[in-house]
Amino acid sequence: MRDMDDLRIRAATPDDLDRVLTFWRQAAEGTSISDDRDGVARLLRRDPESLLLAERNGMLAGTVIAGFDGWRCHLYRLAVHPAQRRRGVATALLTAAEERFTALGGRRGDAMVLKENAPAHSAWQAAGYSPQPQWSRWVKPLDS
Repeated sequence: MRDMDDLRIRAATPDDLDRVLTFWRQAAEGTSISDDRDGVARLLRRDPESLLLAERNGMLAGTVIAGFDGWRCHLYRLAVHPAQRRRGVATALLTAAEERFTALGGRRGDAMVLKENAPAHSAWQAAGYSPQPQWSRWVKPLDS
């Protein structure tokens, strides 16, 4: 957990699930196949420290998933409430995520960023990330 002035960064708990899902509907671009209660609960069971929340004055200001599988450091769902943007929330979340990765032995973070989300591109670039044009993401939905 980190405290920066009035911004507090902490790991989510199962009690936060509904709050996070509601927040993502307001603040996140696009949806994921795992954006449901069961998907986020599985994430927290598998990696309890992976979903980082930024809170300001008791309100949810931002989120990021900082998952580490022992090989790669993956960043997903960087989302900041529209009223909290350009106030250091994304920077604080990414700093906390990168500190987590470093402590776990991670060597490089990679981020999933929607191609059409130009404001996100600016935020990621400002944080020191850049696209790798030689790679593309291949996916296959799995039947559950």
